Amino acid sequence: MKSGNNILLAAELLKAGKVVAIPTETVYGLAANAFDAEAVINIFEIKNRPKFNPLIVHIQSWKMLERITQEIHPILKKIAENFWPGPLTILFPKSDAIHPVITAGSTNVAVRMPNHILTKSLLDQLDFPLAAPSANLFGKISPTTAAHVLEQLGDQIEYVLDGGECSIGVESTIIKMNMYEKVEILRLGGITGEEIALITGYLPKIINETEKPEAPGMLASHYAPNKPMLLGNITQLVERYSNKKLAVIAFATTIDHPSIISSYILSEKQDLHEAAHNLFSLMHKAENSGADLIIAELLPEIGIGRAINDRLKRAAF
Repeated sequence: MKSGNNILLAAELLKAGKVVAIPTETVYGLAANAFDAEAVINIFEIKNRPKFNPLIVHIQSWKMLERITQEIHPILKKIAENFWPGPLTILFPKSDAIHPVITAGSTNVAVRMPNHILTKSLLDQLDFPLAAPSANLFGKISPTTAAHVLEQLGDQIEYVLDGGECSIGVESTIIKMNMYEKVEILRLGGITGEEIALITGYLPKIINETEKPEAPGMLASHYAPNKPMLLGNITQLVERYSNKKLAVIAFATTIDHPSIISSYILSEKQDLHEAAHNLFSLMHKAENSGADLIIAELLPEIGIGRAINDRLKRAAF
């Protein structure tokens, strides 16, 4: 049995140093005991993930946060109190309890409190936090169902805790406090800058990708399908590449053309949250459609639309 909703089995496997895929409200994660360096290294090996790319540590309690961090800035604490459990990851100065392999040698650790009933119950069974990047091969489309995980990693992991389809569908927002005691966004995600601004009183600055990322999801190329993907005006791109079999991912409407073999709509009612929920699932479908090329368009650059566009740009890089 590769997947199911057996929380006790998942807990026993994790206690034994195994790697287990877990559901969250954002995407599925590939989890291991964050206090077991060998188990964490297995995550990197299974995903073929470079060790310079840090992991997120998932917790269930404030007591665990205090155990794995050195200090908690009052502004970050206030933000966490408003959005945890939820799709927000925060960088804190790490304690010695966190091995440098998790942080890629950084003195900061990325932490979040997930909001999924199965994973919350799983964490209640454990006396350690879980290091967990997305449960996919490095750089590929993130998984939002257990089937997506099994498709990419099924022969390499012990168990997938199946929590159904992820409700949000894009990864958590990642923030940190800079040297000027201002909050910055390192990765756009399920919590918008506007929502954070309601707490801080200002819109956080968004930090662009780096070659040595401070947090996951900052590399230029990421979330990519196995087929080439282009962004732009769908009508123009379809005409330009009409000699190929095309899969189209559109926001609310699409076009008819003999070259289009598969067409997908993110949200007919132009709801950005629905579009985020559908994004990776439709990218998986487009990847497996038999098309030579995937064509997609950017969404309105507002709210969670910024996070969707961030994923599309990195997928098409």
